[in-house]
Amino acid sequence: MTQKLLRCGASIDEINCIRKHISSTKGGQMARSAFPATVINLMLSDVVGDKMDVIASGPFVPDMSSFKEAWDIIEKYRLDDIPLSIRDHITGGLGGSIKDTPKEGDPVFDKVYNLIIGSNILALEAAEEEAQKLGYKTLILSSMIEGETKDIAGAHTAIAREIVKTGKPLSPPCCIISGGETTVTIKGKGMGGRNQEFCLVAAMGISDMAENVVILSGGTDGNDGPTDAAGGLVDPLTIDRGDASGISAAEYFNNNDSYNFLKQTGDLLITGPTKTNVMDVRMVLVR
Repeated sequence: MTQKLLRCGASIDEINCIRKHISSTKGGQMARSAFPATVINLMLSDVVGDKMDVIASGPFVPDMSSFKEAWDIIEKYRLDDIPLSIRDHITGGLGGSIKDTPKEGDPVFDKVYNLIIGSNILALEAAEEEAQKLGYKTLILSSMIEGETKDIAGAHTAIAREIVKTGKPLSPPCCIISGGETTVTIKGKGMGGRNQEFCLVAAMGISDMAENVVILSGGTDGNDGPTDAAGGLVDPLTIDRGDASGISAAEYFNNNDSYNFLKQTGDLLITGPTKTNVMDVRMVLVR
């Protein structure tokens, strides 16, 4: 079910809505099991906006979603081939034969304390602090950027062009930082992840610029899609390196094969697992 949702381009909120309603633990149901014990829940946020009911699908948090919303998502993306067991479970919830997740005001939450101890904005602020130490002017755009990866990449390359041409919003040397989590609608059969696809699109967008621009996008957990890379680190010569190797950036992009393109150009970002996921960090450096 998760793979089908990822492939159709569903947002993390939509994916978690489904997860909550086919699980016995998510969507506040762990609180139901733990009641009447006191629970202190320390949370690392891997969702845009740090919404507690979405982080890890909110096992100790009142659920704002419903079986109806879960079914609406299935219909929205025309997921007609989902497993029969899941279809029966969700339609059972719609009909009232299966109890919905606990909501705000349910006494199972009376002794539950939820605290966010790590988030994307904290990661961006740490990156900003380090960039400032290195002499860069800095600007954090947002920790809440969502949307189709190729569109977000295009916006970042446009900012790089603006900086070079007009010195806005910052004059070089500068570092533009953003975070959040984008989505990729998969159409090809290649290998990669949202950060690698971001970097491949960004590389095409800056390929005619001077060599004083570098763009990075990486997952804070050190993992991006089903690969050993966290993301990528590209510059205006990335596409030239691909051309020199006889590979077409456009063809690899159309096949969602960013990993193999960036591997051949030497532009993968490989950090190894960090064991902490607070979404993605992106940086545009202009000297």
